[in-house]
Amino acid sequence: MQTRPAGKRTIHVFFATTVFLGLLALGSCFSAQPNTRTVAITFDDLPMANLSREQDPVGAATLANRQIMTALRRYRAPASGFVNETIVQSLGSSSQRLLHDWNRGQNELANHGYAHLDANNIDLATFENEVIKGEATIAPMARQQGRSVRFFRFPYNHLGDTAEKQAGFLAFLKARNYQLAAATIDTSDYVFDAAYARARQANDQPMQEKIKQSYLAHTQNQIAYYARLNKQVLGYEPPAIMLLHVNRINADTLDSQLALFRQAGYQFVTLAQAQADPAYAQPPRLHTRFGPMWGYRWARDRGVRVDGRLEEAPETWIEDYGSGRSVVQ
Repeated sequence: MQTRPAGKRTIHVFFATTVFLGLLALGSCFSAQPNTRTVAITFDDLPMANLSREQDPVGAATLANRQIMTALRRYRAPASGFVNETIVQSLGSSSQRLLHDWNRGQNELANHGYAHLDANNIDLATFENEVIKGEATIAPMARQQGRSVRFFRFPYNHLGDTAEKQAGFLAFLKARNYQLAAATIDTSDYVFDAAYARARQANDQPMQEKIKQSYLAHTQNQIAYYARLNKQVLGYEPPAIMLLHVNRINADTLDSQLALFRQAGYQFVTLAQAQADPAYAQPPRLHTRFGPMWGYRWARDRGVRVDGRLEEAPETWIEDYGSGRSVVQ
C-alpha cells in the first residue's frame, strides 16, 4: 500500500504554468545556511509497505523497522509513523512489537486510514469509517503512553477531488481533533523501491548498489528543489516535511538520507514542531485529483506561478527496470 500520487510527469503538466526564472537563481541562497533549516521525517504505510513481495513478511518488517530506528537514533531524528490498520492486521500479533518504538520518546504514531482508500473515490461516510477504523490499534497504544493520535495523512496525498469533498473530509478530521499532516518533499521512493525489489529478487548486488546511488542522488536534488520552490512561493523556507515509506530501499539508505539533510544544514524536528510554522496554519484550499506536495498547493492558493517541469523525475531506466520493461546492465 503505497502513498503513490499520480505520476510526476502528469502532476508537472497540471502545475506547470509559466517558468519563473528567479527560481533558478535561488539555488546559491542555500549553501551558506548551516543549522538554520529544519525538517520533520515522516513515514507512511507502517508497519511496512509492499509485504506481498516478501517471503517472510514479519521478518522483513522487523528488519526494516530496526534499520530505520537505528538510523533515526544515530541522527537524533524524531519521526512520525502513519499506520495502515489493514497492514497491522495482516501481521497479527507481531504488529504492536513493530510499532513499539514509533510510540516512544519524540516518535509518534499517526493515522493513515484503515485500508488506504483514495479520498477521490469515496464519500464522506466511507472516509469517516476509514479514519475511525484506522485508530483500532494505534489509539490504544497512544493512550498507554498518555498520548492521543494527532495527525492524519491522506493516502496518495489526495485530499478529495472536489471542493465539497475536501471541505467535508477536513471538517470531520477537525471535529475528531486531528491535524492534517502536510508533506513538502517527495522523492518517489516507491519507484526506486520497485526497482530495488527486482534487483534483490535477482540477487544482483551491483544493480542494487546502482539503484541506491541513483536514489540518493535524486533525494539530494529533491531536497534542494523543494527548498527553492517553497522559498519562491512563501518568501522564506518553512520547516520541511519529508515524505517516505517504510520499505526496503529506505531501510537500507535512511542513514545516508539523513546525512544529506545534515550536510544541507538541516536540524531534525518533530512533525508538530514543523507544523507550528504559520505556513501550515490553514489547510490547502486547492482541490485536485492529484497529490502534489505543499509547495505546489501553496503556489496555487497564493496565485504564484511556478513551473513544475523544473522538478526532476526519477531516471527513466529506474522506472523501466522496476516495471520489468527492461534489463539495465
